[in-house]
Amino acid sequence: MNYEELRNSIYNPLRKEGIFTWDFMYESEYALADIHLITSVEHEQLQEATDRLARIFHKCYPVLQEAEDDFLLAMGIPAEALQTVRIKLPAAFATVYGALDLAWTTDGIKLIEFNADTPSLIVEAYYVNGHVCRHHGVRNPNEGCEQHFPLAFQRMLEGYGELAYSTEPIVFCSLDWHEEDAATTRYLLQQSGLNGRFVPLSDLRVYEDNLYFVDGDYLTPVPMMLRHHALEKLAIETDEDGYPTGAHTLDLIARGKVGIINPPSAFLCQTKALLALIWSLHETGVFFSEEEHEWVARYMLPTYFENRFIGEHAYVEKPIYGREGGSVTLYDADGTIAEHNDSDEYSDQPMVYQKRVELPQITVQTLNGPYTGSALWRSFVIGGTPSAVLLRLGNKITGNESFYLPVGLKD
Repeated sequence: MNYEELRNSIYNPLRKEGIFTWDFMYESEYALADIHLITSVEHEQLQEATDRLARIFHKCYPVLQEAEDDFLLAMGIPAEALQTVRIKLPAAFATVYGALDLAWTTDGIKLIEFNADTPSLIVEAYYVNGHVCRHHGVRNPNEGCEQHFPLAFQRMLEGYGELAYSTEPIVFCSLDWHEEDAATTRYLLQQSGLNGRFVPLSDLRVYEDNLYFVDGDYLTPVPMMLRHHALEKLAIETDEDGYPTGAHTLDLIARGKVGIINPPSAFLCQTKALLALIWSLHETGVFFSEEEHEWVARYMLPTYFENRFIGEHAYVEKPIYGREGGSVTLYDADGTIAEHNDSDEYSDQPMVYQKRVELPQITVQTLNGPYTGSALWRSFVIGGTPSAVLLRLGNKITGNESFYLPVGLKD
C-alpha cells in the first residue's frame, strides 16, 4: 500500500462520519497518514511538564485580576474586557480546555506559549489520533483523555452556580461558516456531557440589555455560553448597523448576566505578556515557591517586554495575542531576520521578545514525498489535568500551513 492509499484508508472513513472533514486545508494536505512514536517515559515527561506549567499559570492569573487598569491595558487586555477579566470563579483551574505549545529542545521541554482561551486541534487530539493509532496498530497516548471534558465542564458550572449564575440553557457558539471551529464546538458539546445546543454566533442578539439567541420565531435568553471564539475579537465586533455588540456582550458578562466558558481567567492566561511577567517574577526571586522557581527555570524561556537579546542570543518577536504564527519574526543574535510570518493580522499589537530555541526536525511521508519539518508539541490541559498530546510539523514558525502529525506509543 503506497502513501496515498494509506492516507485514503485512514481519512476517507473520518470524512464520511462528518466529525473530522478538514484533513485537507487551503487545498493542501494537512493531516498526515504517517505517525510519530514516543516512549511511555517521554509521554510521562510531557504530562509532568504540562502539570507543572498549568500550576504556574493558575497561581498567576488571580494576581492579574487585582491589577490596575493601566497595567492590564499594558498586558494587552482590551479596554472593553477590563471588567470582564476581573470575574472571580471558585474553580480550581484557570481554563476548562487549553493547550501548551512545547518545544522539545536539547535542553529539555520548553514552553513556547499557552493557548488557554480557544485552542485548536481538539478533534485531532481526542478523536483522530486514536483512529490513526488503531490503523497503525500502536497504542494511543491519548486513550481515555476525552473523559477529562465532562468533569471539567461540570466543575466549572458548579463554580458559576456558587455565584448564583443560571447555568441553563447553555449554548455552544462559534462561527458556523468556519468548518474547523464549528465542528470543534459541536465536538466539545458532545464531550461535555451537558444538555446544551449549538448556536451560530450570527444568531446571537443583544436586546434590552440581555443576550439572546434566535430560536425560530422567538428570542431565547442566554445565561451561559461556551464561545469558541477569541475574546479579543469579540471585543471589537459590531452588528450590521455598527452597534458594538461585542463590547455590550462583554459588559453583560462583567455584570454577571452571562457566564462564559472558557472563563475570563483563560483569556488572562492567553496573553504572551504573562510569559514576560512570570519570567520577571522568577528573575527577581519573588512570588513563587522554591520548587515553582525551579519549574519556571526548567520549562520556561526568558521573555521580556523589551529586546534584551540583540547582540547576545537569537530571539523571537511575537504579538501578545497573536495566533498561528501571525506577525512572528525570528532573529539571529545580530538582529538579522531569520524568518518572518507575512501575515500582518496582529502587527498592530504590543510585542514580547523571547529567547529563541531550535525546534527538532522530523522527517515524514506526505503526498508530495518525504518532508522534513520543525516539530512543535501541543499538550492539552483540561480542567487542570494534563491530557492529550499531538505534534505539528512545519516551518520554523508554526502557522496555519503546518501539518498535523499523529502520535503513538512504541512500548
